[in-house]
Amino acid sequence: MSRRISVLKMTIGVWLATFFLISPLLAQDTFYKGKTIRLIVAFSAGGGFDTYSRAIARHLAKHIPGNPAIIVDNMTGAGGIIQANYMYLQAKPDGLTIGSNIGGLFLQQIFGAKGIEFDGRKFEYLGGPAVDNPVCALTKASGITSIEKWFAAKEPVKLGGVGPGGTASDVARIVQAALNLPIKVVEPYKGTADIKLAAEGGELAGGCWAWESIKTMWRKGLETGDVAVMVLAMPKKHPDLPNVPLAIDYAKGEEGRRLLKYGIHDTAIITRPYFLAPGTPKDRVQLLRKAFSETLNDPAFLAEAKKSNLDIEPVSGEEMEKVVAGLFKLEPGMVARLKDVLVPR
Repeated sequence: MSRRISVLKMTIGVWLATFFLISPLLAQDTFYKGKTIRLIVAFSAGGGFDTYSRAIARHLAKHIPGNPAIIVDNMTGAGGIIQANYMYLQAKPDGLTIGSNIGGLFLQQIFGAKGIEFDGRKFEYLGGPAVDNPVCALTKASGITSIEKWFAAKEPVKLGGVGPGGTASDVARIVQAALNLPIKVVEPYKGTADIKLAAEGGELAGGCWAWESIKTMWRKGLETGDVAVMVLAMPKKHPDLPNVPLAIDYAKGEEGRRLLKYGIHDTAIITRPYFLAPGTPKDRVQLLRKAFSETLNDPAFLAEAKKSNLDIEPVSGEEMEKVVAGLFKLEPGMVARLKDVLVPR
């Protein structure tokens, strides 16, 4: 009799353990089934952020239990601040809204920039598709065909920007300050697609943003020679650009090198963060982090990315979280100098 009771207790114990292990998984399946996830991109359609996001959206759903529908929206304005504020203040923390924005905004938060109502340390990061390699590309029509000619320009060269915190604005300003290059940043454009059109129309000479985006969206211009990369703003050569000079080789002293390091090099890893609203349940954060990682390693996605000329170098949500936290520990003197360069007066 006692043996039967022991066996019964053991059976019940195994059943309960199994129930508590499986229940969360079943709940996740139930939650996303029949739902729609909204992926909000902070910049205009046709640009690099939008291109990455739409490619990811086409493959993400199958890696999420319940296979939800995924739609991509664009919420532009203020260099990404409008979208970031929305994600922080208005997006429901339920795992049904994903943000795609730019990591430079976190420096703007540290600087106390106007209009920022979010705290980048409180977002839940899913990860990023690539580590960016910022370059400055100019049109042939601008008359600037080498960095030497750029240094010799009698008038500041007009480069497009999206606003403080955006790569196009920040890279141009850091390169200007670190190298003492004649540059005038014209902003705000809604995104890099708009900067490209303005440059092609002669309104601008070009712009500075990720090579990963430029080589995709400006492929035709690069192939015909109507557009050329003048300088790479990373510490090492890129295999696609073996003959393009490095900005750091032209930096003006130690301060110039430090500006490039903290203003561009160290933030390249968080240029393309994908994130959820603060307070999203941890189980959904982990589920979506896993799905995001699986998507970036999905053979079908990688084939599409290759066809679209999108570089993929995944950054995990955990890694991104650490880098963002580290930005808030920069020494006050460096923060003050970066603010002086990156925040227009």
